[in-house]
Amino acid sequence: MIPSPGTLAPDFTLLDQDGVSHTLSQRRGSCVLLYFYPKDDTPGCTKQACMLRDALPDFASLDVVVYGISVDSVKSHKKFADKYGLPFMLLADEKKKVVNAFGVWGKKKMMGREYDGISRTSFLIAPDGTIEKVYENVKPELHAEQVLEDLRSHA
Repeated sequence: MIPSPGTLAPDFTLLDQDGVSHTLSQRRGSCVLLYFYPKDDTPGCTKQACMLRDALPDFASLDVVVYGISVDSVKSHKKFADKYGLPFMLLADEKKKVVNAFGVWGKKKMMGREYDGISRTSFLIAPDGTIEKVYENVKPELHAEQVLEDLRSHA
């Protein structure tokens, strides 16, 4: 089940593309955009990551940290980040603990085939660690601007 706005975001510790450990609760005091995506270096995920990359100065000016999470490996994340010059952290959740804690792992359908995977979902987490907003069924090409508009309207 996806956590609701107003609830405390599930805490976690995961490794990024450089093997550096990140713990969500250590980011208290800043807003965090936690975006879950299906797979490194696929068309939609690449589009979403590049749009977030291009908007990163805007996120930084609003004191927002961006984390991408998928079940791909640290090595896969490193290749993806290097290939597209992604300046934010891509966190590896190979054991699927975080995707399950946030309720974004489950049945998906594509071309009539059913399989388990990540729903493209993002969470805007407030400086106090609570979930401010949940973005479900994210459109990769619109996501960065949508989140920035929401952030600016609260500023």
